[in-house]
Amino acid sequence: MNNATSWRFWVLIVFLVVAYFFLHLALGLGLVIPDLLTVALLLSARRLSAPVAAGLGFVLGLLRDSLSLVAFGADAIVLTVLGYLGSRSKDYFIGDSLLFVGIYLLIGTLIHDLVYHLILGSSMGWRAADFVSQLPFVFYTAVAGLGLLLIYRLMARER
Repeated sequence: MNNATSWRFWVLIVFLVVAYFFLHLALGLGLVIPDLLTVALLLSARRLSAPVAAGLGFVLGLLRDSLSLVAFGADAIVLTVLGYLGSRSKDYFIGDSLLFVGIYLLIGTLIHDLVYHLILGSSMGWRAADFVSQLPFVFYTAVAGLGLLLIYRLMARER
C-alpha cells in the first residue's frame, strides 16, 4: 500500500463515520441505515496496531453512546474490544479478498451485536428473540460494508 491509497483509505473511513451520523441525525433514518461505524472500525482495524484500533473503537463508541439515552458506555466497551480483536485478526488471517472481508464484516458485526445485547441484557430485560430479530441487520451491514469497500477499490484501483 502506497501513500496515495493510504490517504484514500482514511478518507473512506472518515466518510463512513460522517455518513453514519448524517444519516442517523440529520435525516433521522435511525434503524434503516447499516451500522457504518462498526464497518469503519473493522476495516480500519486491519491496518492499525491493536492499541490504536482499540482507541479508535473507544472514540467511535463514545460518539455513538452520546446519542443513547439508556446505555451510555456500552458501545464504547464493545467497540473497544472489537477494535482490538479486529486488529489482532491480521495476525491470524492474511489477505484482503472480498470473500474474506465479507465474512470478517459479518462475524465482526455479529460479535458487536451479541456482546452489546449481552451488556444490555442485565439492565433491559433482554431476551434471545431480541437478538435473533437483529440477524437480518447483521447481513445488511456486512453487505453494505462490502459494497462500499468494492466501490473504494474500484475508484482507488486497489486490488
